[in-house]
Amino acid sequence: MTGKRRQPNSADVQIGESIRAHRLIVGISQRDIDGRFGVSFQQIQKYEKGRNRVGAGRLPQIARIFGIPISALFDANADTSPGKSAGAAPVKLIPDRNTLKLLTSFGDIGHSKIRHSLVGLVDAIAKSTPKTPR
Repeated sequence: MTGKRRQPNSADVQIGESIRAHRLIVGISQRDIDGRFGVSFQQIQKYEKGRNRVGAGRLPQIARIFGIPISALFDANADTSPGKSAGAAPVKLIPDRNTLKLLTSFGDIGHSKIRHSLVGLVDAIAKSTPKTPR
C-alpha cells in the first residue's frame, strides 16, 4: 500500500458545502467547531471548501454539533430554519450569513406580490452590477 492521499471528489465537496451551510444555519463559527472536536479552524475551512476529505469518524461529531442526522450532511438541501416551516434551500446557495438571512427573510414574506417585486429588484441589481469573484 502506498502513502498516497486520496484527493477529494464531488461527494467530499458536497459534504463540505453542507457543513458550511449547516454551520451558518445554527450560527456558530469555525472556531466554535474546532474547540468541540480538536481540529483547527483552518482544517474546518478546508473541509468546507472541499479541499480535504472529512473522515467517517468526524461526520457523527459534526452532525451532533449541528443537531442534525448524519444523512443531512449528504443532502444537497439544508433546512434553513429548524423548527419553522420555512423550507429547505440548496446548500450551494448558502455561502455566507447574509445569503442565509436573505433566504430566511424572503421565506417569511407571505405576500406574493411583494415577493415577486423583490425578485425583480434583486434581479435588476444583479444585472446592473459587475460580477466579482468570491
